[in-house]
Amino acid sequence: MSRPVLARLGRFAYRRRRPVLVVSVLLTLLVGVFGAGALNALSLSRIDAPGSESDRARAVLADQFDTGPPNLVLLVTAKDGTVDDIRADGERLTRELAAEPGVAEVGSYWSRGDSPALRSEDDTAGLVLARVPGEVNAARERVGELAERFTTETATVRVEAGGQDVVFREIGAQARTDFLRAELIVIPLVLALLLLFYRRITLALVTLGVGVFSILGTLALLRLVASVTPVSTFGANIALVMGLALGVDYCLFVIARFREELGRGATVEDAVAGAVRTAGRTVLFSGITVATSLLALLLFPLSFLRSFGYAGAFVVLTAVVGALVILPAALAVLGRRALPRRERAPRNLWYRLANAVMRRPVLTGGAMLVLVLVVASPALGLRFGMPDARILPADSPGRATADEIREGFGQEESDAVYLVAPEAGTGDVATYAALLSDVDGVAQVDSSAGSFAGGDPIGPGSDRFTSNGGTYLAAIPTQDALHGDPGDLIADLRAVPAPFDVLVGGNPAETVDWRDAMTERLPLVLAVVLLLTFAVLFLMTGSLLLPLKATVLNLLSLGVMFGVLVWVFQDGNLADLLGFTATGTLESSIPILMFCIVYGLSMDYEVFVVSRIREEYLSGKDGRSAVALGLQRSGPLVTVAAVILAASFAVYATGGVVYLKMIGVGMAVAVLVDAVLIRGVLLPAFIRLAGDANWWAPAWLRRVHERFGISEQDVGNRTLSDANDAGRRDAVATGT
Repeated sequence: MSRPVLARLGRFAYRRRRPVLVVSVLLTLLVGVFGAGALNALSLSRIDAPGSESDRARAVLADQFDTGPPNLVLLVTAKDGTVDDIRADGERLTRELAAEPGVAEVGSYWSRGDSPALRSEDDTAGLVLARVPGEVNAARERVGELAERFTTETATVRVEAGGQDVVFREIGAQARTDFLRAELIVIPLVLALLLLFYRRITLALVTLGVGVFSILGTLALLRLVASVTPVSTFGANIALVMGLALGVDYCLFVIARFREELGRGATVEDAVAGAVRTAGRTVLFSGITVATSLLALLLFPLSFLRSFGYAGAFVVLTAVVGALVILPAALAVLGRRALPRRERAPRNLWYRLANAVMRRPVLTGGAMLVLVLVVASPALGLRFGMPDARILPADSPGRATADEIREGFGQEESDAVYLVAPEAGTGDVATYAALLSDVDGVAQVDSSAGSFAGGDPIGPGSDRFTSNGGTYLAAIPTQDALHGDPGDLIADLRAVPAPFDVLVGGNPAETVDWRDAMTERLPLVLAVVLLLTFAVLFLMTGSLLLPLKATVLNLLSLGVMFGVLVWVFQDGNLADLLGFTATGTLESSIPILMFCIVYGLSMDYEVFVVSRIREEYLSGKDGRSAVALGLQRSGPLVTVAAVILAASFAVYATGGVVYLKMIGVGMAVAVLVDAVLIRGVLLPAFIRLAGDANWWAPAWLRRVHERFGISEQDVGNRTLSDANDAGRRDAVATGT
């Protein structure tokens, strides 16, 4: 977007300020009403990787065998005696559940030949497994109804409900509850922080209004997308925090520039146009960097991660519109009432900090680098694992049932691995089942040829495993095999030679294939994020070194975040304080999501800080003064934005879902470290040490930048082509 277009946009907002504000208020109300229904339209998709082996296995199981992994589990515990003493109760529950509308398949300890896999180790509890097929939201709604109805207690038994869809349904409900609670806390908190910074209630309300517009607009757009493709419930949580964060972030910089223009004696119209033309351009390109990082999530073939790509794009779009259209109109109405009540000191903490760092860049920068690396070091022990019900609070029904099954049963039939042979022919099922049962981590294998454990037969077969010339086998894993990473178990089962073509599926295989799909696309996603953000920073700076430096500093911020995630959530430090159960591993999709968010926000801060340093440099300042003055102007704004964002994310640390706690704690720490330590210490130290190399680029790239590059002001007496000569003069003068 050229400079005249942005300047015209600013003047349009000034001249049509009242109609713009009226339309903005009406639009906010409209999207608010429509977006309010987003929470019910969003859902948590099942863990699957479209087109993978496990996905094909699920399809064959459903189409050819009319079966599949159970998504509802009833834990039936005898109040006195053993599971055999409550046989009548177990058989009655099995019949009643099978007769319910929407239930396609039911099996239990009492209907499947007293299978050891469905009996607790102390013989006091048995399982009833049911499959409720259908579209994910409808199936979970029906599972929820059945779980509530069949959770009961009689004189002889206690019945509790669990299973995958019960857990996911509770996660979705808890995430919606956390969203509403966070909304009640975050919005007043942000308003209070803005009041402390602006000391003007009108500016605080306008800034908050832009953030609310971004949130509501994003929710409305997510609801539209959810009508054609699954969108995760967690998208709403990201919309709340990111909408406020970017809305506030962008408003802070536009308002600061507007005040500067007024302070130089500009008219209100010229100040509005100047703010949109200069700071607005930086806002626009900052939005591009954030959107690039989050849109990269669309490259994953997984609806869960793609949801955050949609949310990220919509948050950036609405925040930029709010900052470049709604805010300028509001500033036009406020005029000089937007000025601070009293002028602040021309030198601030950031100015003094920058000069202190640049006096001893090796000492200060080296010490900070060591500190950051120490905090990041736990990330070297990162381990990925399988998500389970421990994502939920310990007192949630689905979690409580899962805990009882994990502690009381040596195996987990609801997480059976299915080995599906659509065309089995005359293959030797018995030999294959025996080989599978001898795999480490397999408690039992059920098949048409019988049940096997440790290579030996332990029970008769069943004709439910055959249909239309095909067969399938169910390998039931031990609890120990599922506690860590199920990848080894799936690999070992797939390596067993089969007498026919086999597709390996079931929940553990789907989790492994889901993670493999992420891993396969991860290099592409990282390359897209790094290259595109590098290109944006080059267009802003005309330098090759500064974008490279920004990438390194961003990776340090990410290292801190991953170090905190491992130390807290994988290893369990602070688990009692934060109220969660550590599993010894991290589910892989959340760190990938957090990588894209933190990288985008880090680049957001980098754009604002470096653009002001560059502006001072092009106006004729020497390198050291440019850094100090640039940080003096941008540092306080970045700090306020970071504190507001960190406080908003930290609210989720008090939520019930471990995923949201991870995002809350990890993001809050990463944002504060990035804004204060990375940008305040490492950035000036790096620029000071790099000297005349900071603004260097080969001649052909300088020509590219001169044609397509961006800046926050028109500089008539100095261009980037002068940078090398000026840098050398600075180096001689300062002794670097």
